[in-house]
Amino acid sequence: MPARSPVYLDHHATTPVDPRVLEAMLPYLSEEFGNAASRSHAYGWRAEAAVARARGDVAAALGARESEIVFTSGATEANNLALLGAFRRRCQRGRDGMVTLATEHPAVLDPLAALGREGARVEVVEVERDGRVNLERLRSVVDERTAVVSVMAANNEIGVLQPLDAIGQIARQSGAWFHTDAAQAGGRLALRTDEQAIDLLSLSGHKLYGPKGVGVLFVRGSRPRVQLEPLMYGGGHERGLRSGTLPVALIVGFAAALRLALEEREEEWSRLAALRDGLWQRLEQGLDGLHWNGAREPRLPGNLNVSIDGVDIDRLLLSLPELAVSTGSACSSAKPEPSHVLLALGLSEPLARSSLRFGLGRSTTAQDADFAAERVIEAVRAQRAG
Repeated sequence: MPARSPVYLDHHATTPVDPRVLEAMLPYLSEEFGNAASRSHAYGWRAEAAVARARGDVAAALGARESEIVFTSGATEANNLALLGAFRRRCQRGRDGMVTLATEHPAVLDPLAALGREGARVEVVEVERDGRVNLERLRSVVDERTAVVSVMAANNEIGVLQPLDAIGQIARQSGAWFHTDAAQAGGRLALRTDEQAIDLLSLSGHKLYGPKGVGVLFVRGSRPRVQLEPLMYGGGHERGLRSGTLPVALIVGFAAALRLALEEREEEWSRLAALRDGLWQRLEQGLDGLHWNGAREPRLPGNLNVSIDGVDIDRLLLSLPELAVSTGSACSSAKPEPSHVLLALGLSEPLARSSLRFGLGRSTTAQDADFAAERVIEAVRAQRAG
């Protein structure tokens, strides 16, 4: 008998492709294989029409215009295009400042570090102990030279939501553009660029039950008009911002995944929040020395990040082959490092190194959550006894 697959509780890392999304994609992986840039025959026309429909669906979901949607390979590329492209355009006009938070994803922090080497004034703002931004602290570093303020909508490690409306207004008041990495928020929050002061917004397909290898960058077209320098050249695709043959099947899948996630958002939010709270209660009843990391609210419903006193987290994970969970530490085989997010919250290094991140998702059941709690409690008790 084949071994049972581990219970998957790592939905912040990636999500499985929803069968309904796969069904929408399949024709464009086989008979409808045309290049959307081929304008001289029916194969290309049909591919172009499929991309246009998907672009329209994504735009409608975000309250945007179709011309404001740029397809990319994922949120990392979208973040890089937004940050590097905006800085290289705006620094020519005296705006050389870039502002972000200490808890951002490396797909934001690393491009900003690279821009710092190019001469950008990069301000990394510390957060409160619950992971939320201090708006007055943020306001104090945003000035008339700031090009972009970049703040993640929902944190990938601790699930904390940031006040996008207030941040957008701070950016607007100084003439800065506001970018948000919404990879974890896509399909979970009602992101509306026609109602919010968001100028650049990054999404990724595989975080919302769509395929890997596709993402979106929203680029505001007016009030203000955002203009970027492209990172790649060669064909002028996506209004010259992102050259390269469009992956039609992935784009169709992205649009389908976003639509489904938004349609089911409210029901799924309530279900996952209840499962997460039940998981925490079980763990809290079974273990002492347990710490909840990040604000309890507002927070992604499927996120639970905990630290456990006196536990070697790598040994713990090895003793839990039945669970697919992750550690809050960003580890490499050569030099394990504690999570920069947890350190930014003020956790000690030992606590930051002893964290577990549970990412509950569409396939998670109450039985899965109960089983996870039971196995973690058993494994922690065994390690402490040993």
